Amino acid sequence: MGKLSYSTVGSNKLEEAKAFYDALLELVGMTPRYEHPSGGRFYAGNKSYFAVLGPYDKKDACIGNGTMAGFGFDTREEVDAFHAKALELGGTDEGAPGERGPGAYFAYFRDLDGNKLCGFKWG
Repeated sequence: MGKLSYSTVGSNKLEEAKAFYDALLELVGMTPRYEHPSGGRFYAGNKSYFAVLGPYDKKDACIGNGTMAGFGFDTREEVDAFHAKALELGGTDEGAPGERGPGAYFAYFRDLDGNKLCGFKWG
């Protein structure tokens, strides 16, 4: 099961982003918790929290170069499924699932707004 403590991403397309994350985060046991005043949504599950929001400063959301949220999994198959689901939902590949070093199995993708996320399995 995936594990994340807390992370947020911004979006300029909140309705599309919520549909993307509703389906994707289901794979890590996270469900919508409440709607955010910005038009976004908070998700919770597994003692983890994630949110897709409209930026507080009311400016356009933009991606951070080098910014990324990672979801840890128990198996490589779960990493593969998470990456595949993101691509199925319209995300873009940023690195197919594979070995990134000794005992490090990672897969990278970007969401609909270009925010970078990954699924990983250590060991």
